[in-house]
Amino acid sequence: MPDISTQSPLIAASDHPLDPLTPDEIRRTAAAVRATHDLGRGMMFETITLREPDKAVIEAFQPGTIAPREAFVCAFDRTNGQVFEATVDLRADRVIDWRHIPGVRPRILIDDITLVGEVARADPRFRAALARRGITNIDNVQVDPWSAGNYGLPDEEGRRLSHTFCWYRSEKNDNGYAHPIEGLCAVIDLDRAEVLRVDDYGAVDVPMADRNYAARYRTVFRDDVKPLEILQADGPSFSVEGNEVRWQKWRFRVGFNAREGLVLHTIAYEDDGRPRPVLHRAALSEMVVPYGHPGGGHFRKNAFDVGEYGIGVLANSLTLGCDCLGTIRYFDAWLADSKGDPYKIESAICLHEEDFGILWKHTDLFTGEVDVRRARRLVISSISTVGNYEYGLFWYFHQDGSIHFEVKATGILNTASIKAGEAPTYGTIVSPGVYAHYHQHVFNMRLDMAIDGERNRVVEVDTVALPEGPDNPYGNAFTVRETVLESELGAQRNVDFDAARFWKIVSADAHNGLGQPTAYKLLPLSPVPTFSGPRSMVAKRAAFMTRQLWVTAYHRDEMYAAGRYPNQSSGGDGLPAWTAADRPLVDTDIVVWHSFGLHHIPRPEDFPVQPVTAAGFALHPVGFFSENPALDVPPARSSMSCCLDRSDSAP
Repeated sequence: MPDISTQSPLIAASDHPLDPLTPDEIRRTAAAVRATHDLGRGMMFETITLREPDKAVIEAFQPGTIAPREAFVCAFDRTNGQVFEATVDLRADRVIDWRHIPGVRPRILIDDITLVGEVARADPRFRAALARRGITNIDNVQVDPWSAGNYGLPDEEGRRLSHTFCWYRSEKNDNGYAHPIEGLCAVIDLDRAEVLRVDDYGAVDVPMADRNYAARYRTVFRDDVKPLEILQADGPSFSVEGNEVRWQKWRFRVGFNAREGLVLHTIAYEDDGRPRPVLHRAALSEMVVPYGHPGGGHFRKNAFDVGEYGIGVLANSLTLGCDCLGTIRYFDAWLADSKGDPYKIESAICLHEEDFGILWKHTDLFTGEVDVRRARRLVISSISTVGNYEYGLFWYFHQDGSIHFEVKATGILNTASIKAGEAPTYGTIVSPGVYAHYHQHVFNMRLDMAIDGERNRVVEVDTVALPEGPDNPYGNAFTVRETVLESELGAQRNVDFDAARFWKIVSADAHNGLGQPTAYKLLPLSPVPTFSGPRSMVAKRAAFMTRQLWVTAYHRDEMYAAGRYPNQSSGGDGLPAWTAADRPLVDTDIVVWHSFGLHHIPRPEDFPVQPVTAAGFALHPVGFFSENPALDVPPARSSMSCCLDRSDSAP
């Protein structure tokens, strides 16, 4: 199986202002901060990442020139909980900004994930609660860390916390999620490395049915799966130089950071030899997973997997033939650990081409002539493991100028135990004594649009049926109604299925050959309604999930839909705070925020490991071109002969 896996390491010596930090830059950043603002033995680095330059710097950059280069740092002191932000000038190796950020909590670190289980299992109260359930083999207890949220409990005030749920493993590789230890939750003070409180909501028998899924536990496999190989004898059609990718008239830059994971920059489509901008930046801004159970500690299940943990930190090293298939180009990623030292996630990003069926086709019924083109798409992807779930982030670029995005969710359902004979109100039984709660996965994508430049507007497009009358005597007429979203408060919108609603991002300055303003439309494919009450803490903290569309005037520091510090926040940060200014949005630099997701009513078929389910959206050109931009895609050799044979035999 071919693998060109020439690692594009994302660490070349910052040839472009958007290149992620190199290992050397990470070290120098940490050293500069320690040299001037050492917090002592409790100092931890939450984040060391590129501070992306102003758009003007990127626009003006020419290869061989030296652009400003800065790093953003979030550091905190475990001894007192104080959080600080810094900006480091990497051209001078000095801190140019340092400030205390009061009242916030940094995200949960990799260090904390291991710590939580060790601290809980060592606590006498926790061990006593396990003993009441007949569990004496403490080492077999799996303790999962969860973000604690903010529920106004006095003993939790001012602490950086993790809430926990527990499962039992009969042996090392056992599927613990088949054996939930119901009703037992420890609240861990992460900075003090101690159990603050043990919440015991009452014991339920631990279900012990064997529900292992890994190959080591299977003895019978299908015997009719023949090899399927993807061969590109002449190599792929894409090219990679540094972090820039070029494919089928598309060009963009690849980035990666601890929080958002995969980031795409400066996306443009080449038209008559001229690159035309579509997006300045695109990345997953935030996500939240609200669960629908009101009791037993489960009400605290509403993790913000981007802002509270970091999708990038939890990215997998991808494997040829398993995660990616075909002729692959991998990208490594370099991140900073809690001490400010660099570490590498090998093959964190996968780039490859896929066959995608028919691109376009027509058979002339009068001549018998057939014209057909075969489609392919470029795929760039990354997969992260967040506790029991895996999330695959997949960007698809198409030859017709469209862009699609999908989140592919798989992994294992989060489970709980139920008493024999009881029927669950808030979930589905997936194994004897085991049920999985109703929940949602709501994602928010930040799309810094640049349709033929930075001056854009958003237009809402509804299809409306016309009333019957003299102008519509047969009742079949319908048309479209377009509404310009003029300011931020008015641009908080939801889908309307009855109107087949979508939104166009329209250039203020460019027109196609037909005199129409150039545009792309955002087509919502996976909208989800919100079932959390407006006064619920999750709705306050994740207000982004209450609207499928938000639009903001561009501001360099407005990056995350729920704010920079969602961990244990009290709500109101991010989009609600920014849009309160109601800034104008017409013919200016705008950012589109799209919320979409999965409404998950679990099935028995989702257990013991869940098949992939996907959610996403599409960006399609609308008048960006004057005709089908894929007319110049050449016919495949096999389709040419097919067409000739059909044409020659036509009557």
